[in-house]
Amino acid sequence: MSTTAAQNTPGLASADDLAARARGLTKAYGSGETTVLALDSVDVDIVRGRFTAVMGPSGSGKSTLMHCLAGLDTVSAGQVWLGDTEITGLKERELTRLRRDRIGFMFQSFNLIPTLNAAENITLPMDIAGRKPDPKWLDQVIDTLGLRDRLGHRPSQLSGGQQQRVACARALVSRPELIFADEPTGNLDSRAGLEVLAFLRQVVDSLGQTVVMVTHDPGAATHSDLVLFLADGSIVDEMEHPTAEAVLERMRLFAGGATRAPGSEALLAGTGGPPADSPEEE
Repeated sequence: MSTTAAQNTPGLASADDLAARARGLTKAYGSGETTVLALDSVDVDIVRGRFTAVMGPSGSGKSTLMHCLAGLDTVSAGQVWLGDTEITGLKERELTRLRRDRIGFMFQSFNLIPTLNAAENITLPMDIAGRKPDPKWLDQVIDTLGLRDRLGHRPSQLSGGQQQRVACARALVSRPELIFADEPTGNLDSRAGLEVLAFLRQVVDSLGQTVVMVTHDPGAATHSDLVLFLADGSIVDEMEHPTAEAVLERMRLFAGGATRAPGSEALLAGTGGPPADSPEEE
């Protein structure tokens, strides 16, 4: 994802090849005086073949944005597209099929079936759909993630990092158009977390996948091509080619209550206001 100076709008891209996009994306919880606005008319483009990180203070709307882009949550207003398909008007059965066939998911909890071995967990979604994975692609994913000698092991026989790699392979096996990763290193120690982030980086660079990762960790964000910063339900800035120091400095602005960082007119400074109250902890 990239934003031209002419556009001057964080989160919007000049490229035509978009994996997903949203216009006027709004999500509200409650009604009347108790209404909480989790997302406030968000416009965002996700460019195919890139690794995008989404950051912001707790309650800023990070996970809500991901859930709405992935069709896991309904929107209050606005439109969301996966490729050329508008998903905001789809019925639940159509959404289920779209998520199964075109989107991959990784979460903090690995969600592996304990009675199945790694190979069976990897192919489970396609088995449920009655589809056979492309054997060449499956082999490429397994070898890229270094799982060849762990395929016969059950989750209890795998380390946390290995389990998350299995979850990553499961997300990749159907060759999805887009992979969403919600705090994928949250339950891992630092070494295993770095390992998983390196593999996510590799699937973008080597396999041409598109990854959107929600994270609170500036170090994790450095593996991405672009960081989007959210505050009060809006994308307020972005940073390309992030470093941990630069991301941390921008995140400190959130804690300080800044609403716009110095130099943000050039779209190089991340900003934020006080955290928005939200029904979900993000």
